[in-house]
Amino acid sequence: MDKNKLWKWLLLGFLVLWSITLVTPLDQKVKLGLDLKGGSSFVVEVDADDVAKKMVEDGKAESIETVDRSDLAKKIKEVQEVAVEVIRNRIDVLGTSEPEIYPEGDNRIVVRIPGADAETRAEAKSQMSRDAVLTFKLVDKESDLWTRELMVEGKVPHGFKMTGNGEFLIRDLEVSDAELDREFYEKLKKFGGKRADFMLMEEKLKDGSRVFRPTYVERRKQLGGDTVADAFVTYDQMTSVPKISLEFDSEGKKDFGKVTEKYGPKEDGSFRLLAIILDDKLYSAPRINEPIYSGRAEISGSFSVVEARQLVNVLRAGSLPGRVKIVEERTVAPTLGQDSINSGKMAIIYGGIGVLLFMALYYMLPGIIANLSLVFVLLLLPVGMVVSAGFLGVISGSLEGGAVSLPTLTLYGIAGIVLTVGMAVDANVLIFERMREEWKVGKSISGAINAGYNKAFSTILDANVTTLLTAIILFWQGSGPIRGFAVTLSAGILVSMFIVLVMTRLFFNTLADAKMIKSLKMASIPGLANASFDFIGKRKVAAVVSILVILGTWGLFVQKGDANLGVDFTGGSVITFEFDQKQDIETVRGALAEAGFGTANIAYQADLQGKEFLEVKIGASGEESEPALNAVKTLEGNYQDVKNDSVGSQIGAELKSKGIKAIIWALIGIIIYVSIRFEFAFAMGAITALAHDVLITIGIYCALGYELSMPIIAALLTIVGYSVNDTIVVFDRIREDLHLEKEKGKSYKEIANLSINQTLSRTVLTSFTTLLTVVMLLIFGGGAVQDFALALLIGILVGTYSSVFVATPVVLLWHKEEKVQ
Repeated sequence: MDKNKLWKWLLLGFLVLWSITLVTPLDQKVKLGLDLKGGSSFVVEVDADDVAKKMVEDGKAESIETVDRSDLAKKIKEVQEVAVEVIRNRIDVLGTSEPEIYPEGDNRIVVRIPGADAETRAEAKSQMSRDAVLTFKLVDKESDLWTRELMVEGKVPHGFKMTGNGEFLIRDLEVSDAELDREFYEKLKKFGGKRADFMLMEEKLKDGSRVFRPTYVERRKQLGGDTVADAFVTYDQMTSVPKISLEFDSEGKKDFGKVTEKYGPKEDGSFRLLAIILDDKLYSAPRINEPIYSGRAEISGSFSVVEARQLVNVLRAGSLPGRVKIVEERTVAPTLGQDSINSGKMAIIYGGIGVLLFMALYYMLPGIIANLSLVFVLLLLPVGMVVSAGFLGVISGSLEGGAVSLPTLTLYGIAGIVLTVGMAVDANVLIFERMREEWKVGKSISGAINAGYNKAFSTILDANVTTLLTAIILFWQGSGPIRGFAVTLSAGILVSMFIVLVMTRLFFNTLADAKMIKSLKMASIPGLANASFDFIGKRKVAAVVSILVILGTWGLFVQKGDANLGVDFTGGSVITFEFDQKQDIETVRGALAEAGFGTANIAYQADLQGKEFLEVKIGASGEESEPALNAVKTLEGNYQDVKNDSVGSQIGAELKSKGIKAIIWALIGIIIYVSIRFEFAFAMGAITALAHDVLITIGIYCALGYELSMPIIAALLTIVGYSVNDTIVVFDRIREDLHLEKEKGKSYKEIANLSINQTLSRTVLTSFTTLLTVVMLLIFGGGAVQDFALALLIGILVGTYSSVFVATPVVLLWHKEEKVQ
């Protein structure tokens, strides 16, 4: 064995060992995404308006309108950096395993909590939403006078009613909790038009009823909560009611001592009340009886033990320097995640077995070698994923992707692996068909092998580069699971190119040198071996068919309008429930209508095993969607939410913009690449075919009643890569045939038709093997992956059609009557 071959074998051995070490032991090295393991994912965003308001309070601008935009952007970035650590501290106390918390962009933070149940999820949302801004202010001297005036005049803020004696206020039950949000309490401060802030302090009376004491609090802050060193829950010795005890640091002790000394009881008997405010809510206003130098204080209020402990947690974790709001939430129950793992395994096993059997039966010995190469592709995929994640992270500037480690495996990552198996066959098919041609013209075994690889190289390179280009754009514009799919797809492309072009060739040459290959026997598809169909002659009929399909399906698309778009693009929530006892849709609709969601879309759906789920789609997201969730869970039949996708309207608009940009950038990239590698006419042919494929796939997919989402955009980009792959194989053969001496004098149309027929066998075989794996995804994928697989199925069929009937006829528009010179 020569040294060149020896080094290749050693390299393969090293890569296999490296790849195995990356994934063993599996339970420790392979991290599962939330869609497989179950859990919750949140995207929180720094509230720019709140940051601007605080800049005004700090004297950095006269009003919000005059805040410098560049200074605001810097401050938002600073708030984001601090908020990441504060949120991490708050989530850590929940005891969840390996939460992921990291910044995204300049103003957002991603929080992923694997395995989170409903209780943990609710507490996590509460912890993240709290500012935990603790302030100490003085109750205004005129507070009692002003509140009495309001009661005499009968002035009561919206959402509350006066009690019988007029001393307290009670909640107006006709006003929902959703209306009493932060903005409501911010406006409440101005009630009465006084120099102080109007606030309500909740109290619990002896009869157990809860009331609110109106109080006017000075706007000037006496002391902040940033000097609190510790907080813990204590209990009143007489009533056992929980309280929160605070301990200040050395600086806080001094400041607290000064405040209590300055505003302690006076000789004339007057005294002041110290308002203790947390997140703009007045919890208590104790009387300052004497100077307190010990640095200890108490917050008393009508909260439960659980609420007290939650407050302690956020106070210990520290306050957020600015408000954050949850703009996206996605939740998958652990049981549903396990179902996804099982479905993914089935898709990989059956898809892989189908491809392996077909290759062995059709291509015989070369097919067995191809199957061996597929095994090595899967073995080296972990190495490919590490390399791809690092590469994509660097070129996209993503810290998440830039880490050189094995990426988290998601359901879409499994889909990428299944698709890799199908697409890895393509290069082998190209080479084997070339080897067959060279063997037929009388070349030796070694000559046919080497000629097959050499002639197929440029086609394989062009086809894979364009697919890799779409994967890069997908990673750049996508996030979360979509990026996982892009990483897997990129890894599959890189690894399959290495195995097929280097190692499989090494296998063949080693066997040929040892005289172990006597012939290159392969099966063939009847009628395609020497095909001579007049595809170009049927181009006008095909054009009419395509136009009719596009007009018909897009007519329906326009008619349906926003109903074609999922919550990823419109904003809102899609909540999936499992249940023990099914309630009819009208009962569910009635419960949702009472909660204020009369226009909700409600449907029962069944998986492949026949298990039914209830899916509810509403326009609200985040906290606003909670009443709908609770309304269904109170129904008889033990309804429990197993999946929740909640997207804010701003995020939805951004995702829609990203999806459109991703497709446009992919098309531009392909125009540039194909123009460089071929000529502009070929680029126009490829782009027309791609536009045709995208339009028809979207049209048919939505006509079948499905909605567009970010995973479907991922599917469309995959279709773009696959379709251009198909098209480039034909273009490459046209380019080759144009330079053959025997084809001189023929028209461009004749050469094009010849090339399509020459590559027809490869087109059919590759489409079949890819469809085989996609069908397995469709059958076993489950849930959203089935939708993803359906879009791929439509796109692959349409892409195969367009590579024959659309791309090449468009090229001929630039070479109508031209003959080969």
